[in-house]
Amino acid sequence: MSSASVCRARMSSISQALSLKHGLSLWCPQLASVNQISESSCIASARFTRRFTVSASSFANENREYVIVGGGNSAGYAARTFVEHGLADGKLCIITKEAHAPYERPALTKGYLFPLDKKPARLPGFHTCVGSGGERQTPEWYNEKGIEMIYEDPVTNIDVEKQTLKTNSGKLVKYGALIIATGCTASRFPDKIGGNLGGVHYIRDVADANSLISSLEKAKKVVVVGGGYIGMEVAAAAVGWKLDTTIIFPEDHLMTRLFTPSLGRRYEELYQDYGVKFVKGASIEHLESGSDGRVVGVKLGNGSTIEADTVVIGIGAKPAVGPFESIGLNSSVGGIQVDGQFRTNIPGIFAIGDVAAFPLKMYNRIARVEHVDHARRSAKHCVQSLLTAHTATYDYLPSFYSRVFEYEGSQRKVWWQFFGDNVGETVEIGNFDPKVATFWIDSGKFPAPVWGLRPSDSHCCKASDNDKQMIGGKLKGVFLESGSPEEFQLLPKLARSQPSVDIAKLQKASSVEEALEIAQSSLPVEAKV
Repeated sequence: MSSASVCRARMSSISQALSLKHGLSLWCPQLASVNQISESSCIASARFTRRFTVSASSFANENREYVIVGGGNSAGYAARTFVEHGLADGKLCIITKEAHAPYERPALTKGYLFPLDKKPARLPGFHTCVGSGGERQTPEWYNEKGIEMIYEDPVTNIDVEKQTLKTNSGKLVKYGALIIATGCTASRFPDKIGGNLGGVHYIRDVADANSLISSLEKAKKVVVVGGGYIGMEVAAAAVGWKLDTTIIFPEDHLMTRLFTPSLGRRYEELYQDYGVKFVKGASIEHLESGSDGRVVGVKLGNGSTIEADTVVIGIGAKPAVGPFESIGLNSSVGGIQVDGQFRTNIPGIFAIGDVAAFPLKMYNRIARVEHVDHARRSAKHCVQSLLTAHTATYDYLPSFYSRVFEYEGSQRKVWWQFFGDNVGETVEIGNFDPKVATFWIDSGKFPAPVWGLRPSDSHCCKASDNDKQMIGGKLKGVFLESGSPEEFQLLPKLARSQPSVDIAKLQKASSVEEALEIAQSSLPVEAKV
């Protein structure tokens, strides 16, 4: 296979893997029921309970009662939960390949990339858990709480029988309970087509972001490969640096994993107003280099070349399984298979955050979610299950968001949120001035609410002829740009309740506010509180 074919196939496969065109089901296939997973994991839990009966005082030297591998969002929020339960001091160890204590990773493609004159985010400002309004957990915080931090020493091997980890430096660390929170690694272009040239960047950690900033300081022409989160957020940052910016992707519109074609066009027009250029439906042959080994252009499949002195590759990510493949992987969504309490098939070993393939309870399928909200919530749920009698199954509501153009002097700030599942037909309301809302509705299966009753109760009442004509649908997901705090707070209520709504009435709404009121009126009484 030629290098061009490899690149096209790579971009295509990544695009398909991340696609949500038919909802999360493509990304999170329905492999098994939640009940099936939970039943098998309960057996593992029983074995774990018998095995893990070691007192804290018996741990010494290389022995740790609790070990977290990974230094991202999940690790920071897990550490907070250990502290809240009084079981961190002298008992918890975090091993990370990074030089920094856990931080809010989304900042790296948002505030961290702001131009130097526009108050960019910098550590220690965004250590966890400030992203959720919590305490800033600086390196000093971990020291004060008695948490051992092992920096810049990734785990390279695990001996499950001996409950021992080996790090890159050769250090051996024994654990009582292990939480794998290794996150993801960036998908890369092969070296043979220029994926490792000078001026080519990928973003997963602070070191990556610092390297990109060094390039942006000298750059004139930036090309971003990929039309997803990374592509949109990095391009918005490049605009702040007043750089010639082009986004290239193989799909026909931005953010195909979530956006409808109409939404995609609206955001493309906004970016074009900022001077960003788009090359859609494109394949890449290779990245071209100059005599100094730095990138100078992007050669497309049609033979044309786009000049660039800085290229950012944002074509997705893959779970950082590393030495933990033996723990048990999910062959469809990737990552480490866990149950509803984040227990793996091996007693005493857990996985959380991006690397975990878990049962998505409300949609009855297996999912692996790369999102900060899940990283935070899964960490808390896992540690509570480990330390207490907490046995509830993780019940996650998928959500996504982005915030761009938020630097000083920007003509317009962008902030959108999505909750639920993007399946069914869509109703879009608003002119993007600045608001726009999109509702995903599974139509034809549920009647519109009759006399204020829940859809499940409506069968017991006889509707009038007019009522029978009010065919509605089940609200599955909702997207909102530039909403008020109260409007954003309504979205998860709608997505979790999945009320039946009158599609025709929603389509006739004259504003986003009216559309949200129509959807809110369809909620059951208990969900309106």
